[in-house]
Amino acid sequence: MLITLAIVLLLILVYFIYVYNRLVTLRNLNQEGWSGIDVQLKQRANLIPNLIESVKGYMKHESSVLENVTTLRTQALASGNVQQRAETENQLTAALKQLFAVAENYPDLKASQNFMELQQTLTSIENQIQLARRYYNGTTRDLNITIQSFPSNIVANIFQFKPAEFFGITDAAEREVPAVKF
Repeated sequence: MLITLAIVLLLILVYFIYVYNRLVTLRNLNQEGWSGIDVQLKQRANLIPNLIESVKGYMKHESSVLENVTTLRTQALASGNVQQRAETENQLTAALKQLFAVAENYPDLKASQNFMELQQTLTSIENQIQLARRYYNGTTRDLNITIQSFPSNIVANIFQFKPAEFFGITDAAEREVPAVKF
């Protein structure tokens, strides 16, 4: 009887150790995912001043568009938690789309090699941001499932593991399907 009890307690201890190590692994993968997003967003933020400078001479009448992009870039770099950062970055993405839409009215700007290179670099960075967001949200999902599932939630509560926030679309307009008209 004593041996059976010792074996059961040993198995419970091994399970607790396994779950704890799994939670630590998932938390670290989640933090790595956030770091990947942060690096890509920083690259985009560093590209924006060059983009603004290249279009400034052409777009004298659209200074509000340029000011909006600059303001949102500053806000994005100062954002605190994941939710605030996601909101600000989504607004910045919309402002950059507006900037490129306005740039369509300036043939000389569209023909500028510097502007075209910056636009291609920004497109590449945007693609990398999407990949980093998917990875981060996948690690967030795995961490949150483990934290909230029984019996691993017991270990998570004992060691105070907290669910992570998803990096998602916060603007309702971004969720709408674009209208295609011919």
